[in-house]
Amino acid sequence: MRPSSALAKSLDAADPLAPFRADFALPEGVVYLNGNSLGPLPAAVPGVMDDVVRRQWGERLIRAWNDEDWWSAPLRVGDRIGRLIGAAAGQTAVGESTSVQIFNTLVAAARLRPGRRVLVTEAGNFPTDRYLAASAARLLGLEVVETTADTLAAALDRHAGEVAVVFYPAVDYCTGALWDVAGITDLAHRAGALAMWDLSHAAGAVPVQVDADGVDLAVGCTYKYLSGGPGSPAYVYAAARHQAALDLPLTGWHGHARPFDMADGFEPAPDIARTRIGTPHVLSLLALEAALEPLERAGVAAVRDKSLKLGEFFLGCADSMLTGLGFEVATPRDPLRRGNHFAVRHPEAHAVMAALKARGVIGDVRSSTVLRLCLNGLYVSYTDVHTAVAAMQEVASTGAHRAPDFQVREVVT
Repeated sequence: MRPSSALAKSLDAADPLAPFRADFALPEGVVYLNGNSLGPLPAAVPGVMDDVVRRQWGERLIRAWNDEDWWSAPLRVGDRIGRLIGAAAGQTAVGESTSVQIFNTLVAAARLRPGRRVLVTEAGNFPTDRYLAASAARLLGLEVVETTADTLAAALDRHAGEVAVVFYPAVDYCTGALWDVAGITDLAHRAGALAMWDLSHAAGAVPVQVDADGVDLAVGCTYKYLSGGPGSPAYVYAAARHQAALDLPLTGWHGHARPFDMADGFEPAPDIARTRIGTPHVLSLLALEAALEPLERAGVAAVRDKSLKLGEFFLGCADSMLTGLGFEVATPRDPLRRGNHFAVRHPEAHAVMAALKARGVIGDVRSSTVLRLCLNGLYVSYTDVHTAVAAMQEVASTGAHRAPDFQVREVVT
């Protein structure tokens, strides 16, 4: 059936996840397709934060660390995220920024393979991941080898016996391509290396099974598909088999075996708590805790199923409405090879996106020619998809994006 607004409405009417849209404070008149960069505000968060600020902090003061159990929040929330990525309890903790977590975990991973001098990372990985890999390598005297998924096996053969860590993203931040976590982890293990993953574009978007896939370590942000809010704290997963040997470079008192002893020397906690560093960002952490509930209730599998259906609908709309207008879908069309966002190339991507935003369709731009559109099944509707593609058609066919107002490149998208 040809994609149309009528078809979109009928699909929305039959959508079992449609009620979850009410769990997010989405503005009227806005089609929000940028949840792969910043998830929308969960409707429950403002009330929770009001309680945290006014009652917990305002009335209980420092007593809230015990009375409201602030102290255990990094591990409590960590276990909730762990369930979303297929991790048994006691292997996931929340705290610090994504960059801090990546650096800390990457160095610890390399130290688990002493004597090996090569760190392999994905050539198209998010810039911060690559910068941090290079920094960790300088610190430890390692060589960074950048590969693609297709050339990884050959690179491991070339550096046989030398690779300490293979560090890959589960979903490509730009194209939305989904990598084979289990397969690449197995390749790393057969080479004697550890497999470390960046799950930032995967957790909450696609089913991840870190325990079943044998993943050694993983890090991810929480402000994309987990909707924790801008700058919400990141999480680290460390398989139980590695925890006792993890030698982390950043060793704060919250990661001490007995933090309130105020001991002169650092003795790491025997479990995942050793990945804690300093005092957590409590306000952001508790906002994240409240934000997880809709996704937990819906289930990642159901969200993924709808996202794939939204993707097929998007491709149908794009094929019928955007042909000949300068757009090219860069994300794999095979549903088994893509995450939950689409990359669409256009030579004037920044101007097109600016014109779309003026029409209430919000996505973002990467690599100067790539528009990214997130189809999160938890709150994006089929009508949203059709409206967005129709706006793309209208902008490109009329040349509206070439108006002077849309020629200024945005700093933050």
